[in-house]
Amino acid sequence: MNDDTVTVMSALPVVLLLTSLVPAMLIFALREKRTVLRTTLNLAGAIAKVVLVIVLIPRVVAGEELRAEFTWIPGLDIVFVTDTFSLFFVALSAGLWLATTIYAVGYLEGSPNRSRFFGFFSLCVTATVGIALAGNLLTFLIFFELLTLVTYPLVAHRGTRAALRGARIYLAYTLGGGVALLLGVAWLTLEVGPVEFRAGGIPEVAEFAARDPLTATVIGAVLLLGVGVKAALFPLHGWLPIAMVAPAPVSALLHAVAVVKAGAFGIIRIVEDVFGLALFAELGMLQALAVVASVTIVYGSVRALAQDDLKKRLAYSTVSQVSYIALGAALLSPIATAGAIVHMVNQGFMKITLFFCAGLFAEELKLSKVSQLAGVGRRMPVTSAAFTIAALGMIGLPPFAGFISKWALGLGGLDAGQPWVIAVLLTSTVLNAAYFLPIIATIWTSPRSESEGSDEGTFPVPARRSGWEAPASLLLPAVATALFVILFGVAAGWGYSPWVLAQIVGEGAWP
Repeated sequence: MNDDTVTVMSALPVVLLLTSLVPAMLIFALREKRTVLRTTLNLAGAIAKVVLVIVLIPRVVAGEELRAEFTWIPGLDIVFVTDTFSLFFVALSAGLWLATTIYAVGYLEGSPNRSRFFGFFSLCVTATVGIALAGNLLTFLIFFELLTLVTYPLVAHRGTRAALRGARIYLAYTLGGGVALLLGVAWLTLEVGPVEFRAGGIPEVAEFAARDPLTATVIGAVLLLGVGVKAALFPLHGWLPIAMVAPAPVSALLHAVAVVKAGAFGIIRIVEDVFGLALFAELGMLQALAVVASVTIVYGSVRALAQDDLKKRLAYSTVSQVSYIALGAALLSPIATAGAIVHMVNQGFMKITLFFCAGLFAEELKLSKVSQLAGVGRRMPVTSAAFTIAALGMIGLPPFAGFISKWALGLGGLDAGQPWVIAVLLTSTVLNAAYFLPIIATIWTSPRSESEGSDEGTFPVPARRSGWEAPASLLLPAVATALFVILFGVAAGWGYSPWVLAQIVGEGAWP
């Protein structure tokens, strides 16, 4: 590879950021009536990001690591790196951003303030990709805080009293977490100097912990507190159900692509690439994280049982499901690490499908509560089938993607000598079934007359020349992500499947 090729390849991490940053800046400047141009910019950026990821995957899997570094001020560098874990998260973000962009274009058709919405929407993905590509704690901190700021307008988008209240609560929680993260990053940097992520942990951090284990433990706890808010760990989860006042594409983005995944990604980075699993276990932090994650898994599921509002039930499900990632990161086992990492993708595709379908039920039939869904399988069979696939995957039934995650985490628990993990997973699975199966049964096995359809007495049935149950821009993303839920389970052993790539990443945490 000649020098010019090396230079071009080294620039790719920055180009990955620009594919959403540039469209965002252009979209902000567009008038509301420029619908075609705005949609073109959105889709062009999303497709370009997916193409770049596809180009990079074989290179990075083969061991090539691309690095772009910029000196901010002496001693403070902005670093972007495409290692296997960062590209794994970028691939998830890019794929689901494309699906969500198509869905959002149809969902918001004719609504006001679309240029503002899609501008911040693209900035949200820019911040998420920046978090994924961050090569050191400083870069991670900058984009982690940027994500908070650019998602606030999306939560508040509708401008209603409920939306503004939800956005304020979201901002209060995430800014609080951001302050904790800033404190932890500054404190650790003061003790050991600039902190660059390294598989297996940073030697300087290990040396510092050997000298002052108490301070190292406190710093680790502060860092986990900072990222734990976005990861919705109990008791830091309160913002997530309240933020469901946002439009369905935003809910999908928060749960499957951006905010909660950024928090989960941060947990893995701190545990495995700053401290290292062995040191974190020695400090007693792994055990504490495992307990918090287990409590959150069960708590979120129990709270989901009591929710009649469909999006809130899905929100509490997210509180539970994302903590599978934290639990896997807290176990001394490469299988558990791989299970945590693959669940980032599997949960993302399952949960985004569920939110797409919830948005379709609300948009097409004006139904937002579980108790209203009786018989919708007759009116919207494709949407209902997609919801069913994703829900069964969430429960963990084979051959769907969720089964792969739970199987790996269970094996990882046994491999780590922690058989109690099986009890946590089984309890969660039973609770998952208890709050998802009644929805599925209601949708498919509770037929009723048209006069019993909605609170107003009938299902609204919009005229469609295509004969489809919903606009293609809303229906096709839900179908596509549901098919991936099947594919990621059935073809888990394929060369570039999420499970195979997750195993590569997991093994890298054990140098």
